[in-house]
Amino acid sequence: MVLDTNVLVSLFVFADSRFLPLRTRLESGNWLALTNERCVAEFRRVLAYPMFSLDAAGQEAALSAYAALAHRVTATPSPTQPLPLCSDPDDQKFLELARDGGADCLITSDKALLKLARRQRLAHLFRLLTPEKALAR
Repeated sequence: MVLDTNVLVSLFVFADSRFLPLRTRLESGNWLALTNERCVAEFRRVLAYPMFSLDAAGQEAALSAYAALAHRVTATPSPTQPLPLCSDPDDQKFLELARDGGADCLITSDKALLKLARRQRLAHLFRLLTPEKALAR
């Protein structure tokens, strides 16, 4: 599975209790999160936003906690499996990671990504799920 940055912030910055079972499944090894350099770089950048009030140690703790649970994907893009373009270009990397890593789902709370789910444009590759729907499966 792939977790977008909004979900990562909920899990590793705010420790959102609604999603504690998601983190528990990752920590127990029941679920495997996939990531790559581009997605980690975005998480690092977002952790530094002033709105989160995280000092350098807090940022590193959140990033390290996630990195310890995630498998890094280094696969090359699959030109035989084209992807629709997300209306937010910053979110395209999550679609590419899910495709290239062979993920069964992309867990997101991002409206631009969820719009693609409503259109079933990716059903042949992976599912786009909210954290709530992922936990219900």
